[in-house]
Amino acid sequence: MPSELPEMGVLLTAAVSGIGGAQRPGQVAMAEAVQRAMESRQHLAVQAGTGTGKSLAYLVPAIRHALGESGKPVVISTATIALQRQLIERDLPRLSASLAASLGREPVFAILKGRRNYLCLNKVHGSAPEDPADSLFDSRSVSAIGRQVTRLHEWAATTDSGDRDELVPGVDDRAWRQVSVNARECIGAAKCPFGSQCFAEQARESAGEADIVVTNHALLAIDAIENNIVLPEHDVVVIDEAHDLVDRVTSVASGELSAAAVDTAARRCGRLAGEELSGRLRGAAEGLELALADTQAGRLDVLAEQLAEALAVVRDAAAACAADLRRQAGGDDDADRLTAMRVATVALDEVTENASRIIDAYAAEISARLEVVWLDRTTSEESARPDTLRVAPLQVGGLLAERLFKPGTVILTSATLTLGGSFEPLARQWGLPQRGVPDRVAQAAIEPASDQGEADSGLDWTGLDVGSPFDHRRSAILYVARHLPQPGRDGLPEAYLTELRELIEASGGRTLGLFSSMRAARQAADALRGEIGVPLLCQGEDSTGLLVTKFAEDEASCLFGTLSLWQGVDVPGPSLQLVVIDRIPFPRPDDPLASARQRAVAARGGNGFMAVAASQAALLLAQGTGRLLRTVDDRGVIAILDPRLATARYGSFLRASLPPYWSTYDPKIVRSALRRLAAEPAGTAADAPAS
Repeated sequence: MPSELPEMGVLLTAAVSGIGGAQRPGQVAMAEAVQRAMESRQHLAVQAGTGTGKSLAYLVPAIRHALGESGKPVVISTATIALQRQLIERDLPRLSASLAASLGREPVFAILKGRRNYLCLNKVHGSAPEDPADSLFDSRSVSAIGRQVTRLHEWAATTDSGDRDELVPGVDDRAWRQVSVNARECIGAAKCPFGSQCFAEQARESAGEADIVVTNHALLAIDAIENNIVLPEHDVVVIDEAHDLVDRVTSVASGELSAAAVDTAARRCGRLAGEELSGRLRGAAEGLELALADTQAGRLDVLAEQLAEALAVVRDAAAACAADLRRQAGGDDDADRLTAMRVATVALDEVTENASRIIDAYAAEISARLEVVWLDRTTSEESARPDTLRVAPLQVGGLLAERLFKPGTVILTSATLTLGGSFEPLARQWGLPQRGVPDRVAQAAIEPASDQGEADSGLDWTGLDVGSPFDHRRSAILYVARHLPQPGRDGLPEAYLTELRELIEASGGRTLGLFSSMRAARQAADALRGEIGVPLLCQGEDSTGLLVTKFAEDEASCLFGTLSLWQGVDVPGPSLQLVVIDRIPFPRPDDPLASARQRAVAARGGNGFMAVAASQAALLLAQGTGRLLRTVDDRGVIAILDPRLATARYGSFLRASLPPYWSTYDPKIVRSALRRLAAEPAGTAADAPAS
C-alpha cells in the first residue's frame, strides 16, 4: 500500500481508462464534489443525468476514502436489484482491477442483504416447520410449490452463498419462507447447530472485511432506524437512486395487522404456550375479523369503539402468549424447539406491537398525529387478501436526520433529484434544512419546517446538478396535447385513444405507453390492438422482464404498462422512439398516506397539494420521460396527453422538473417528426426542430 494515496483525479483517469471509456465533464465534477464532501463531512445531493457515468464518479472517491486514514468501509445503498447487480457483477470488479496498480492492492467489495435473503441451513435440515397457513403441510408433496421446496433443498447442498438472487429460476415467496428466517426469528449463531456455516453470517463477515459494501435502501433503513446494527462500522454512505429513499424507508417503518396474521401467530404458538392462551388469541382473531368486516375501507380518521376493543383484546392476548413462551425458553438448548419458539415469539411480538401502535396513533388530536392508519381491502377474487390494517409514519425526515445524517457523511445521487428546479422538496423529505428556492411555485412544494432545529449540527448539505451528456433540445421533443379534454374518472376519453393511435401509426410502433393505472393500460391495449398494425404488449400478460425484452427485440412493437415501467426500463436505440404518458401521475385522491400527508402539511400552514401530490407527480414524470434517451444517439418524442401540464398553474413546476426538451403543442409537427424518425436509418435520425 503506498504511503500516500494518488490524487482522486489520477484514480478517476485510471478507472475510466481501465474500462475503455472516456471521461465526461459531469463525471469529473461529480467525483470532485463527492471527494470534497467526504473530506469536509458535509452531506451532498448530486443530480447526474443518464449517461454521466455517476457510478464511477462516486465509487472512485469512495474507494480512495475507504483506503485512506479512516480505514472504514463506505456503504453504497441502491433501490433496485438491477443496480446492485451492475455494481457487484460489472462495475466494481472492473474498477478494482483498474485501480490495483495505483493503490498497491485490489480494493475489496462485498454485498450485504437482509437475513431473509439468505438460505437458513437450520431450517433446511429439519428445524421447526412453517405453520399450516403458510406451508404445504407436506413440503415435499407433488405440487408447484412442493417442487420448488425440493429444488431449494437440493440447491442448499451446492450453493456457496445461499443468496436467493443467485437461484435461477427463482421460487415463490411461500417456498422461500420454508427455508429462510428474518433477523428476529434467527436463534443466533452461538445456539444454532449450523452457526459456523451460516450464509447470512458469512455475508456479514465478508462485509466487515470489505472496502466497499453494497446494500439496499431497506437494509440501510433497518440499520439506521430500528437500532438493529447490521452494517459494519462506517462513516460514509452513498445513496444511489436517492429519489426512492423516502418511499423505501416509509415501507420499512410501516406496520400491518390482519385477523389472518393474528390467527397464524396463535397457531404458531400451538401447544408451546398451552391451549388456553393460544385459544384466547384465536378468539381475539375472530373478534378482529368481525370488527374489520364492519369497518369501511380507506383512511381511518376515527377509531371506532368496536375496532378499538378488538385491537386491545388482540394486543393483550398476544402479549400473554409471548410472555409465556419467554418463560419457557430460558434453559432450553434444543435447536428445533428454540427455533419454533423464536418464530412463534416474533409473530406474537409483531401482533402486539402493531396492535399497540395502531391504538396509540389516535392518542393525539388529528392535526397533531404522527402516523396514519387505514384499512386495505381487496375486492378482486383473483388477488383476494384478508382485510388488513396498515399504519405508516406521516414523515420520515426526522428519523433520517437523527439516525442517518447526523452519525456520518451521506452522498445522495440520482438522475432525478431536483423538483421544480430545486433540491429543496426532496431535501425537506430527507430531513435536511432549507437552503432557498428559485420561485414561489417551487417554494409551495416544500413542506414547512418541523419543530426540529434546522441549524442542528450534522445536517449541513449542498446540492449540485452536473447536467447530462445529452443535448435534450436536439434529441427529443416534449409534446403536450393541450387541445385534448382534461382526463376524467371513467377511463380514457375517446379523444385520447385517437391521439394515441395517430402517434403510434406515425412512429411505426416503437412506443412505450406509461399509464396511471392498469385499467387505463388495458383499455388502451384492448382498443388499439388490431387497429395499429403492429404488435402490442401489455403489462400483466407475461412477466414484466420478458415483456421488456420482447419490446426491445422487436422495433415495431409497443409496450403498455403502469408504475413499474415508469422507472428502470432501459431500452436504447430504435426500439423506443416514442414515450406516451396518459395523465399527470398524481396520487389518487383516496390514497390514505398521500392524503394524510397533504392534510398534515396544510395543518402546519403549507401547501399540501404542492408539497405532496405535485412533488410525487414531478418525480414520476421525470422518471417516466427519462425512459426515452438512454444513449447520446437516441432520438424521439415524449407525448403527454394530459393538457393540464400546459394549462394548470402547477404545470410550470412540473415542467421545471424535466430536462430542457424542445417543446410544442402542435400534433402535426410531432407526427411529422415521428414519421421522419421512423424512416431514418439507425444513428442518423433528424434532430428536433430548431427553436
